[in-house]
Amino acid sequence: MHYYLKDIETIISDKQSIAGETIIEHLLLDSRKVHSPATSLFFALKSQRRDGHQFIPELYKKGVRNFVVSEAINRTAYPASNFIFVKNTLYALQKLVATHRSRFTIPVIGITGSNGKTIVKEWLYQLLQQDHDIVRSPKSYNSQIGVPLSVWQMNEQNRLAIFEAGISQPGEMEKLEKVIRPTIGILTNIGEAHSEGFQSKEEKLREKLKLFKSVDILIAPSDNDLINKMVKASGINCFLWGKDKNSQVQILNLEKETSQTTITIKYRQRTTNFSISFSDDASIENTITCLCTMLVLGYKEDLIADRMKALTQVDMRLELKKGINNCSIINDSYSADLSSLEIALNFLDQQTGTSKKTVILSDFLQSSLPDEELYGNILLSLKKHNVARLIGIGKRISDNLQYLLLNPLQGFSIELFATTTDYIKHFRSFQFRDETILIKGARIFAFEDIVHLLEQKVHQTVLEINLNAIAHNLKEYQKNLEPTTKVMAMVKAFAYGSGGAEIAGILQYHKVDYLGVAYADEGVELRKAGITLPIMVMNSEESAFESIVENDLEPELYSFEMLQSFDSFLKQEGLQQYPVHIEIETGMNRLGFAISDIEKLVDKLKTTSSFKIQTVFSHLAASEEGGQDTFTNEQFQKFKKASDLLQQRLGYSFIRHIANSAASIRFPELQMDMVRLGIGLYGVDSTNSDKLNLQTVATLKSTIAQLKNIKAGESVSYNRKGIAKRDSVIATIRIGYADGYPRRLGNGAGKVLIKGKLVPIIGTVCMDMIMVDVTDIPGILEGDEVIIFGNGLPVQQVAEWATTIPYEIMTGISQRVKRVYFEE
Repeated sequence: MHYYLKDIETIISDKQSIAGETIIEHLLLDSRKVHSPATSLFFALKSQRRDGHQFIPELYKKGVRNFVVSEAINRTAYPASNFIFVKNTLYALQKLVATHRSRFTIPVIGITGSNGKTIVKEWLYQLLQQDHDIVRSPKSYNSQIGVPLSVWQMNEQNRLAIFEAGISQPGEMEKLEKVIRPTIGILTNIGEAHSEGFQSKEEKLREKLKLFKSVDILIAPSDNDLINKMVKASGINCFLWGKDKNSQVQILNLEKETSQTTITIKYRQRTTNFSISFSDDASIENTITCLCTMLVLGYKEDLIADRMKALTQVDMRLELKKGINNCSIINDSYSADLSSLEIALNFLDQQTGTSKKTVILSDFLQSSLPDEELYGNILLSLKKHNVARLIGIGKRISDNLQYLLLNPLQGFSIELFATTTDYIKHFRSFQFRDETILIKGARIFAFEDIVHLLEQKVHQTVLEINLNAIAHNLKEYQKNLEPTTKVMAMVKAFAYGSGGAEIAGILQYHKVDYLGVAYADEGVELRKAGITLPIMVMNSEESAFESIVENDLEPELYSFEMLQSFDSFLKQEGLQQYPVHIEIETGMNRLGFAISDIEKLVDKLKTTSSFKIQTVFSHLAASEEGGQDTFTNEQFQKFKKASDLLQQRLGYSFIRHIANSAASIRFPELQMDMVRLGIGLYGVDSTNSDKLNLQTVATLKSTIAQLKNIKAGESVSYNRKGIAKRDSVIATIRIGYADGYPRRLGNGAGKVLIKGKLVPIIGTVCMDMIMVDVTDIPGILEGDEVIIFGNGLPVQQVAEWATTIPYEIMTGISQRVKRVYFEE
């Protein structure tokens, strides 16, 4: 669904200055998430930390031409742009979406409460999706900003909407009610979460009930005395559930087993049993809420019972990871409240086994309890779950638990730090061994830095990365590109072994247009490192769809099966127009849609609104080989014909790319809209042309661990393959095949560089060591530097000795090899 910009101006502004038929489809709030600049309207929101107006230059460069602002703008700096001036951009956003919402008459379910909003929403989707075209909040979009983005998704195809609303202070719910305008209300519960902005639970509940002032019916629990009293006093038509016999749904019995619960209810004088695959109290309450909602919607008890059996758990974003020194890490570093702490501690119990339990906690910022009571409750919870050590970070937790430093509890140790930075300064990896570590903190504490430390791997052998060389090589290629040709930089396989996040950072600084990774987890790591560029995931997997969407990654779709799977996932998530990339098979015969299937592909794409095609591309099989130039041109002609047809039939343009590093130089006519630069950025010129002056980026170095004098005829390494032909000096080097040094370089096939001289490998390559003959190098000492490849010994030469290609050598370097980055 779209709007004309001039009509949007009429809705949100007193001034009328926009003319023409500019179409707006997308509301843009984040400069990092520009997918369709021509049809996007950017709202320059202001917060305590950020001012959206400062991102206007960046957005303009990305092609955005329509802005809602509250400050004076130098229009001459942004020709051909439209600016709508308002007093408050957030209020304007909410007003626009409220108007959008008013154009629909479908049932709208509005959910609020202290906990369980997202789970109830997701479970309702699971239960109702086969009967309704449902639009709902993506994930937990329930804030003053998230709610408008959710409601903006409503379109003519939807038959039911489910939105959640969260508030943190008085005055917020009235604004959200105007945007959501629910016809059916759900109040999950009232508890401690997000209480810091309210003087009491009564005030918080009163504020939450404002969401339901115009609903036809409100579903709420009656066993909570405060809810029961205030809901009944509100005058809202209620559908209550609980043990009270006066509730519309009376809970007669709960029969809990290990992983199942049977719920017995009485509704309209009829008794019915429902079985669910959960036994914890929160899941039971959320399930009953969903059950009641289905009754309100007119579903029969027998059908509800059948569907309840199929409910699956909603991901609570607790991650279990392997850590240093045989530790396990549970990463819950984005929230801190009593309710979610209990969930995390239960998960800790499940994962710990017999190992020691350590918990790293920040200040808890979402509670109305007095600090003394709050941190006393936290301490009781930790002891109840047999936690042996607490590391507390933050002023409030430190102040309130300081007494434990002088009066320690038996079997419990505690460390306190004022800030995350302070803790990191005192971090020592040897303090963690053979234990399970729960890391839980409010987002503001940036506990992801602690997670990184606990996952960190180190090794004496190092791969040095020259960031200046990356920038230089990028410019060398850009000299040979048309000014309008974009650049996608490939940082897959840990940036060809050089370190994804660090390389991506320098490429982002130098304004490449896109990044390409092989798998979703590589893109996730880049997002965690603060990379905001668009990222294409070339080997998309169904198991990674959630990570892809959560981290704004853009998957490649290469088959009808993949297309259908991602389409279904996006519909389940309530997302539309998600950016994707289409690969066409033209001769590589690896991945991609066949040329003969293009018509079928168009038909499939036209049947769904889930996708927005960002780019269409293909892979060249032999662009660096002169003898295959005819085949390369045939691939290009096939791709051009297929992509022309796609663009014509879909009715909108997208970026087209087929040229890799070699083709961008050898075939300038293949540059099209964008080129994909891979190993060329890392200093390897696969064209062997005189057009590029590339610099070495990566140098793999090690040191001599020991020098040993041996006699002629003595053997070196396993299986006695290396035999000294003379009295020799043998140097043992700290690198082996576990570091990625190929075994086939043993027995004289490979060489290393020491003091400017090449010396041969003697004997078999070991897991962690190699031996070289340094007899002819005078003055050699233990600890001397050894170049494995890099400056003075090109990786191309090492690859030739190993009868392989530079790609394999570079990407094969183990993660245990420490990367060191520098700028000259």
